[in-house]
Amino acid sequence: MLKKTITIGLSSGLEARPIAMLVQIASQYESKIYVESQNARVNAKSIMGMMTLGMGTGERITISADGTDETAALDGMERYLLGTD
Repeated sequence: MLKKTITIGLSSGLEARPIAMLVQIASQYESKIYVESQNARVNAKSIMGMMTLGMGTGERITISADGTDETAALDGMERYLLGTD
């Protein structure tokens, strides 16, 4: 299992459309992926779970991935959340 803490860099924050895109990115990987924010931990492949986090620009979150493609999963999620993808 790998973990990485990042600061959200998306200028729009994580409203419905960016959350849907993030869930699509997470779903491309076989690994189990979780996002932790303010003492809540949700499955990154669950749109309803992700919507409950209410994440915004500048917020620090922790992403964890566990599986055969965990490194690629963390990298893909990080690129999107930093706004560099």
